[in-house]
Amino acid sequence: MTKGLASTGMELAASPEWVDEILLRGADDDICLYSGGPLDRRTLRRLVAQRQARLADAGLRAGGSLALRLPPSTAYVANLLAGWRTGAQVILLDHRLTAFETELALRRLAPRVVVEPGRITSSPLSAFAEVEETVTVRDGRDAATPHAVIQLSSGSTGPSKVIGRTAADLVAEIERYTRIDGVPLPGERIVVLASMVHVLGLVGALLYGLHAGVQVRPPERLTGDGVLDAIAADPAPATVLGVPFHIGLLASVADPPPLPQLKRMTTGGEAVPAATAAAFTARYGVPLGNMWGMTEVGVIATDLSGEHRPALTPAPGLSVVERDGELLVSQPESPYVGLSDPDRWADGWLRTKDAGAVDPVTGLVTVKGRLDSQVSVGGLKVDLTEVEATLAGLPGVVAAVVLHDDVVTAYAQLDAPATAEAVRTGLAERLAAYKRPRRLHVLDAMPRTTTGKLVRDHSVLRQAARGGR
Repeated sequence: MTKGLASTGMELAASPEWVDEILLRGADDDICLYSGGPLDRRTLRRLVAQRQARLADAGLRAGGSLALRLPPSTAYVANLLAGWRTGAQVILLDHRLTAFETELALRRLAPRVVVEPGRITSSPLSAFAEVEETVTVRDGRDAATPHAVIQLSSGSTGPSKVIGRTAADLVAEIERYTRIDGVPLPGERIVVLASMVHVLGLVGALLYGLHAGVQVRPPERLTGDGVLDAIAADPAPATVLGVPFHIGLLASVADPPPLPQLKRMTTGGEAVPAATAAAFTARYGVPLGNMWGMTEVGVIATDLSGEHRPALTPAPGLSVVERDGELLVSQPESPYVGLSDPDRWADGWLRTKDAGAVDPVTGLVTVKGRLDSQVSVGGLKVDLTEVEATLAGLPGVVAAVVLHDDVVTAYAQLDAPATAEAVRTGLAERLAAYKRPRRLHVLDAMPRTTTGKLVRDHSVLRQAARGGR
C-alpha cells in the first residue's frame, strides 16, 4: 500500500484537499502524464490552477455542479481535477454522445457550468485529443448530493441510471488498486487505451497513476503500431490497459518488434475468449490480465496474471457472493442518485445483474454474462432498452425489438412513408455510433404472442426476417 493513503485518505476525502494530497502531490519534475510530450507535476498543478480560476469566473463554487463533455485530453484532466479541487460535483458525459443525447442529459442533470470541446486540432485516431474547451453557464442547480462524480450507467436517455461516487469512494478504490498483485508500480508506466471518461481508464489509469507515481501514457495514435510505439518509447516497464477490442489492435501488427518494456496487458469489459487470450500471450509472451468491475463500484475482481482465467479474485476490501445464479458485491450505500432502488441495492449488497458463480473453497469468482438488457460493445456498455425505446420513438415505426445477436440487432415494423434508410438516419441523430444497431430488419408484421406481446425469441425473429424487406 502506498504510504499515507489508508491513514489519511478517508479524512481528506471529505474536503477538496484530497486532490492535492492524493493526486497532485509529488516532486515537481515527476513526469506524471505524456501527451505530445512529457507533462510534469509542476505543469499539471499550474494547468489545474488555471482551469480552477476560469471555472470560478464562470461562477463555479464549492457545492456547485460542473458537467464535462470532453474527449480524453490534458484539458479533460485539468478541468476534472479543477472541479474537484473547487469542491464541486463533476458530471462526466461521453464526448461521443450526439447533440440530442447531450442535451437530454444536461436537462436531466442540470449542471450550472458545462465544459465542452471548442476546437479539436488532433487526428480522430489520437488516443489523447488536443482540444480547446469552451465554458458555458447554464440555468442549472447546485449539487443535490455529496457525490464527487456523477455518471450515467449506459447513456443519457430512457432507463439509464444516475450513478454517484463520493471522493471517499474514489479514494477507497485507489487504495484497492495499491493492494492488487500485478498493478503497475511507482516509476513504471500505464499505456492507457481505455477512455478516461469511464471508470476503468478514470480510476485504473488516471487516478491510480497520479497517486502511485506511475506515468500515464496514451499512444499518439490508437492503432496497433501506435500502441507498440508508446510501449517502446521509454525503457520503464509498461502495462497496457484497455478493453478486448484493443487486443485486436495489437494482433493486427504482423511482425511486432521485441518489447522488453512490456510487462503485461490488462483488459476490462466483456470476457476475452480463451483462444484470443492464448493467441495474445503466444504472440507477445506476457500475461494477459483480466478485470471485472462496474461504474457503480469500480474494480471488483481481478486476475492480472491470467493464472485463473476465466475466474477472478475479489479486490481487497470487497466481498462477492452468488445468489440464485447472480453475483452480488458488498456496497455500504446505494450508488444511485435519487430514490434508491431496493431491487438493485439493499442491506449493503449491490446486484450486479451478472450471472456467475463463487467457488466455495477458493473464493474465486467466475462471471458468466449479463442477466439484463445491458451488453458490452467494444468495452462500452449499451442498454438495449434505450436503443429500442429510441427506435420505437422514430416517425413511422409501429413496433420494434432490439436484441444482442452477436451484434446489436433491430427488428422494426414501419408505416409508409418511413423507410429503413430514414430509420438509420434518425438513429444516427439520436444515438452514439457504438449504440446503433449493426443490423436492421424491417418486417411486414412483428411476431406477437397470443396475448399481443412482441416476441423476443431470437430464432422466431430471424425466421420472420427472412420474409421481411
